[in-house]
Amino acid sequence: MIPTEDASARKREIEDKLKQEQETLSFIRESLEKSDQLTKGMVSILSSFESRLMQLENSIIPVHKQTENLQRLQENVDQTLSCLDHVISYYHVAKDTDKIIREGPAGRLDEYLACIAKIQKAVEYFQDNNPDSPELNTVKARFERGKELLEAEFRSLLTRYSKPVPPVLILDAIGGDEDMEVQEDVTLEHLPEAVLQDIICISAWLLEYGRNQDFMNVYFQVRSSQLDRSIKGLKEHFRKNSATSAIHSPATGSLWVSDGKDDVLDIEIDSYIHCISAFVKLAQSEYALLTEIIPEHHQKKTFDSLIQVRAVCLCVWVCVCNDPDKEYNMPKDGTVHELTSNAILFLQQLLDFQETAGAMLASQESSSSASSYSSEFSRKLLSTYIYKVLGNLQLNLSNKAKVYEDPALRAVFLHNNYNYILKSLEKSELIQLVAVTHKKVEGSYRELIEQEIQNYQRSWLRVTEHLTERNIPALQPGTKLKDKERQIIKDKFKGFNDGLEELCKIQQGWAVPDKEQRDAIRQAQKRVVSEAYRAFLQRCANISFTKNPEKYHRYSAEQVEEMIDKLFDTSA
Repeated sequence: MIPTEDASARKREIEDKLKQEQETLSFIRESLEKSDQLTKGMVSILSSFESRLMQLENSIIPVHKQTENLQRLQENVDQTLSCLDHVISYYHVAKDTDKIIREGPAGRLDEYLACIAKIQKAVEYFQDNNPDSPELNTVKARFERGKELLEAEFRSLLTRYSKPVPPVLILDAIGGDEDMEVQEDVTLEHLPEAVLQDIICISAWLLEYGRNQDFMNVYFQVRSSQLDRSIKGLKEHFRKNSATSAIHSPATGSLWVSDGKDDVLDIEIDSYIHCISAFVKLAQSEYALLTEIIPEHHQKKTFDSLIQVRAVCLCVWVCVCNDPDKEYNMPKDGTVHELTSNAILFLQQLLDFQETAGAMLASQESSSSASSYSSEFSRKLLSTYIYKVLGNLQLNLSNKAKVYEDPALRAVFLHNNYNYILKSLEKSELIQLVAVTHKKVEGSYRELIEQEIQNYQRSWLRVTEHLTERNIPALQPGTKLKDKERQIIKDKFKGFNDGLEELCKIQQGWAVPDKEQRDAIRQAQKRVVSEAYRAFLQRCANISFTKNPEKYHRYSAEQVEEMIDKLFDTSA
């Protein structure tokens, strides 16, 4: 049984907790009431805000749409005004560009071309929109005037800045081609760079908008005139130098000493050769310049016209080659003549202009015209022309070789030149070009080369004739010889020794530049001489014809071969 005091305490404790819970409940109720009041107030505010926002939207949207329409109208007005200004500007083009067009493009090409472009656009506008307006005639007249002034500026720039190439610079350019290891390639500057760029710009505009090709005729007339003056200047340079006692050619680096009439003629042919080489070099340079200025599909016609005035050089060359009286200044060692190397150089350079050279030859044919000849016909004419040059060169060399008193040196000279010609033809396209009309040209040169080798080998007959059995008695070993028989053998040894020494001494100073040919000639000569010498030694081996055999038997067969191996070698 719970004590009374404990029950009272427990009761009071429960009553206290109940009181606290009631207070808490009252607080919660009050808070809920306040929350309800706040919620009602917020709902009222939001409802009011929504109502006002709707009112605002109903007011703003019409204003926004109206503003958008106004902006669109403003843009349309601006565009209309811009178009009107643009159209009106076409009516003012003639007046706005009048001063610049009248003053011309000199010194302000870019500004001038910009004015021409404005005029051209005005012409196009009036042609499309108002072809009957008087303004069209005005701007068309202004455009034509502008074009004429551009053509005049094109001619003026070409004429004013095109100068003939100085002779020394031409010779340096030729020399650079012949000796690239020593000299750098020389660039021929025909026009200053700034002027060249203006000319290129004008050329491009005239081709695209000028609707005629008169400026191309101006180009070839001016440039061909300068080409002609350059060649004439080079001729004059040689003419002046021919009055001195000697002439030094920068193109070849050789010194020619005057010696009466022959050297005057030598200078004359040298000048012709260099003029032709210069023409080819200048033509190459002109073609490079032309490719920058003239459009590709117009280049051939313009270039053909440009160099036509110098086509006579080709005919002059034939006359130079076919000159049998000019037999002088021959190389002492029988090497390749300068005429040969220059002639081949000329023909090789001509390969770069096959089509043009063929066309020029075709145009000189009475049965053809510039419009009727075909490329195949031109190629055949060029083939025939080169064959004639080679034929004239061969005749000239044959006549020049007669100056040599020694037939062997004459043969070596002709062999070297014929071999040089053949090798040069084979290294380039010349052999194929000549074969178009003369298919046996290669075989003909090989026959000539072989013929001259045989002519050279005849010089050794005076050595090997002493090794024959002629006049040698048929004796058995140990047989005693008569004095006459001993003398015959002695004379044969002496004749062979003297002839061998003399030929080797003389021919050692001769030249056969082609190593393959040089070795072949030596081998053939060694075979002939050593075989005959060995057979002779064998016949005389057991015959006692002298008390001092070393006096007559000076050389062994091996020593003879070594001596022949030193032929055509000045350093041996």
